[in-house]
Amino acid sequence: MEALDTILARYTAQGDDTQDKLLGVAFVVVDGNKTLYEGSAGRISILSDSARFTPSTLTWAASLSKIITTPAILTFVERGLFALDSDVRPLIPELAGLQILRGFNPETGAPILENNDSEITLRHLLTHTAGLATDTNLHHTLAGWTTPLKFTPGQGWCYGTATDWAAQLVKPLTGQTIGAYLDENILRPLGMADTTFHSVSKPNLEKAGCSLRDQGTGSLRMCPLPVPLEPPVESAGAGLWTTARDHARILQALLSISQEQKEGGILQKETVDEMFRPQLNDMQRMSLQERANLRHNTMMPEFPPGTMVQHGIGGLINREDIPGKRRAGSMQWMGMANSHWWIDRATGIAATLIVNVQPFPDDVVIKLYDELERAVYGELLAELHK
Repeated sequence: MEALDTILARYTAQGDDTQDKLLGVAFVVVDGNKTLYEGSAGRISILSDSARFTPSTLTWAASLSKIITTPAILTFVERGLFALDSDVRPLIPELAGLQILRGFNPETGAPILENNDSEITLRHLLTHTAGLATDTNLHHTLAGWTTPLKFTPGQGWCYGTATDWAAQLVKPLTGQTIGAYLDENILRPLGMADTTFHSVSKPNLEKAGCSLRDQGTGSLRMCPLPVPLEPPVESAGAGLWTTARDHARILQALLSISQEQKEGGILQKETVDEMFRPQLNDMQRMSLQERANLRHNTMMPEFPPGTMVQHGIGGLINREDIPGKRRAGSMQWMGMANSHWWIDRATGIAATLIVNVQPFPDDVVIKLYDELERAVYGELLAELHK
C-alpha cells in the first residue's frame, strides 16, 4: 500500500541527518489467514551505507516477547498441567518467600516489610496483579526479579516481572526450559524460525543496532543494548529477539483461532477468548486506570488521554472504540525498544511495528504509529472492502 510506504519513508533518516527520524522501521499488517501489508524503510545502524532494515531484520523484542510466550504458558493450562487460579508458590519457591513492601521508616529509610500469606496464582502473574514490579537493571537474573511485592497479591495492578515468573513453571511441569518449550509449542508450529532468546544463535540474520535519541536535539547515535546478549536466564517477559515478519505470525495465529479459520491451532478458541476477556475486578481495574492515566505515553500513547482500559491475559484492552482506529476490545502492548503491536478482533486485523530506539517512550515513534494505524483503518481497510 503506497500510503504506508510513504509514511515509513518519511519517518526514516536519509543520509546523516537523523533529527526527529528513525534509523529503521518495519511494519506488518495481517488478518486471520494472510498478510495484508508488509513494508520497511531505513537501515540497521547510523552508518548511511549499512544494511537495509527489513521485515526480516532481527531486533530485540523487549516486552513484545509477552504476546509470544503467554500462549506457550497457556498450553500447559489447556493440557491440565496447571490451572490459572492455582497457587504457583509450591513450584516457584522464590515467590513463596516474597514479602510485601508497605513503605519506608521515615527515620532510618529502612523498608517496612510484611509477610505475604496470600496465594500468588498463575492468573495473577499473567494479568500483572501479583504485586511484582520491574527489574530496572534488566540483567535478566532470578535475583533481579526477586523484589518485594508492592501490594497483597490480587489487590492492585502493577506491571513488572510477572511473565518471567510465570515461565518458571515450565521447568517443573515439563522438564524443559522456556526456550525449548516455546520452540516446540509456538515457534516451530507457526514457522517463527527467526525468533529466539539467543541472538548469537542467528549469525546469518542482520541485526538492528540500538540507537539513542538526544533529548535536546532529537538526533540519534548508536548505543549499547540495555540487556545482555547472552542472558543468564531466558526472560519470557522481555528476552526474545524477533523480526517483524515473525512477530506478525503470532498475532495472525491468535486472530485465526478467534475466527475459527484453521483447525489445530496453537491454542483452543476458548483459551484465546479468555485471553481477550477483561480480567480485572474493580479494585484492580481502578489501579490500572490510575497508572494508565498518569503514565499515558508509556502505556497507551495510541489512545486519547483518559481512555477506559482493562487488561486481558497478554495485553492491555481498550474498552471503547478509538476514533479512526481500532475497535473496542482490541489488545495491545509495546516494548522498551519502542516497538508496538495490536490485535483488533472486531475488525479482524492485527499489526506489529518494529523499531529499535531508546529511550522509551519515543515521541517520533508515537507519531509514526498513530499515522500508520490511521492509514490502515482509513485506507487499507477501504481498499480491501471495495
